[in-house]
Amino acid sequence: MIEATGKHTRIFCALDSADLGKVRSLAQSISGAVDGLKLGLEFFSAQGPAGVRDIAGLGVPIFLDVKLHDIPNTVAGAIRSLAPLAPYYLTLHAGGGAEMMRAARHAAHEEAARLSLAPPRLLAVTVLTSLDESDLAQQGVAGTSSEQVVRLAELARAAEIDGIVSSPREITAIRAACGEGFDIVVPGIRPGGSASGDQKRVMTPGEAVRAGASALVIGRPITSATDPAEAAARIRQEIDAA
Repeated sequence: MIEATGKHTRIFCALDSADLGKVRSLAQSISGAVDGLKLGLEFFSAQGPAGVRDIAGLGVPIFLDVKLHDIPNTVAGAIRSLAPLAPYYLTLHAGGGAEMMRAARHAAHEEAARLSLAPPRLLAVTVLTSLDESDLAQQGVAGTSSEQVVRLAELARAAEIDGIVSSPREITAIRAACGEGFDIVVPGIRPGGSASGDQKRVMTPGEAVRAGASALVIGRPITSATDPAEAAARIRQEIDAA
């Protein structure tokens, strides 16, 4: 179990690379400076479950960000296959619907109990932080990105999913709609002076903490720094001061 730090807001460092050696080296360099590591599709597609086990062997909680999205039975089967990796967080798309999310939750808890493991905390991805209103309009989604995020967050909450992934701009609205005891995990975090990259809806670590984020996902501001551990420590100081 991850111990809360600062104002109960945790830092997961996104290690977005297909190179196992590079990811392992980065993970070792920031050991103790972050609360967990996020491994995404690029890494998982290249290294698979064995790669996840390798990094998890460093003793750091893993956020497995594979964004499952398929028919309920297929997603449930994927969850059962991933359960032995014992990730702390595991993602699926809220857009898959309530039935898919309920099937995922049932499979996660059933398989974890069978293996005598803690079930992963399931996070429903709402609207990717690389999208804005014009992108949603092209997909036929009416209203603002914030309205769509809240709709999907409420759907996930009703399906008993543990939390959601959204941009930091929607934290306040999600908390108002879904209440406490619901994890709000936010990428799109950029310390002051950092480039936004391909993220369109961003916020500083301090702003996200004050808004009520449960965990922050931070990649390039840490991994691209000359001293990743020092960069993570500065972000921790900002969080603790917020």
